[in-house]
Amino acid sequence: MTSGGAFTVDPWDPGYAQALAAEAMSELGSTSAELELDVELPAADWRPVTPARGSAPPKVMLIADGVRRIDARVWMHDPAGAMPSPGIAASYAAGIVRCGPEGASLAAIDVSRSVFSAAPHATDVKTSAAVYRALPAADASMDELSLALQRRVTQLEIDLAVSHRSQAGDDDLLLVDGPLRGRTHLPRTVGYIKTHHTAYLPAPQAGVVSELAAGQRTPVFLMGTSWRRHAWYVRLSEGSATPWAGVARCEAGADLLPEEVVALADSITLALPGLAGVSYKDPRAPQNLTPIGGLEKLLRHRLGDPRFLYRALRAAAAQPA
Repeated sequence: MTSGGAFTVDPWDPGYAQALAAEAMSELGSTSAELELDVELPAADWRPVTPARGSAPPKVMLIADGVRRIDARVWMHDPAGAMPSPGIAASYAAGIVRCGPEGASLAAIDVSRSVFSAAPHATDVKTSAAVYRALPAADASMDELSLALQRRVTQLEIDLAVSHRSQAGDDDLLLVDGPLRGRTHLPRTVGYIKTHHTAYLPAPQAGVVSELAAGQRTPVFLMGTSWRRHAWYVRLSEGSATPWAGVARCEAGADLLPEEVVALADSITLALPGLAGVSYKDPRAPQNLTPIGGLEKLLRHRLGDPRFLYRALRAAAAQPA
């Protein structure tokens, strides 16, 4: 943190979005989300919560994350001669890190490559370096192409988690990097959001977030936007005057009973500070957990050399049909 008295510099590297976006701060008193603030404590009684005596971190925590990269923008040609349709050729990967008494270890990893297009005639793209499987997008806009890619990353994470958890114990906890949307059906699963694009809480409850000490959380609440989930904020570490520095939001399924989600919130709050990233290793510390940072680095390496893949795509496109 750098401060000269009149301003504060966000500790995150400027190449990344701020931990708390400026537009979210300006809208701190209003939100379009439907909130139920009385799940754990009455809204008027909100205060920082220290995990209950007798609670414990999970014995084993599985941390899932995924990465994506667009290798090239492409045009899918119609055999009938109609105008080509835009698409993207992308590489993406997902992995799971197992954190237990013996330390952290890589549990599973999977890498895929696909070409996304709205063209009904799209086929797999075969290159000398890899095969990009043709997958559909809702339309040809870049937003929809990107969304189709993100859905595949999420599905890859889900498939890995389901496969690995069938071999693991019933008392493990799965932490997924990012919102829980599309994964609320997974048991004992928590979504982990390290960047705050929207300030969901009203001003009095948002003030409690600022009061959190390291290892404390807010009371659990229910939040509904286009989907419903339980949520709470937790502070991993202290040491910066930047608003909400060191704070992450956690999400759990809306179908959990209050006592179940409170126990889950206490357990994960005890586990997270010990996994917090450090600034000299990660520009998004402390919210970018050390296992997540290491997994992201490995996954990006497994995606392969983007220049090599781009040249292979160009060479394949130059070949006669």
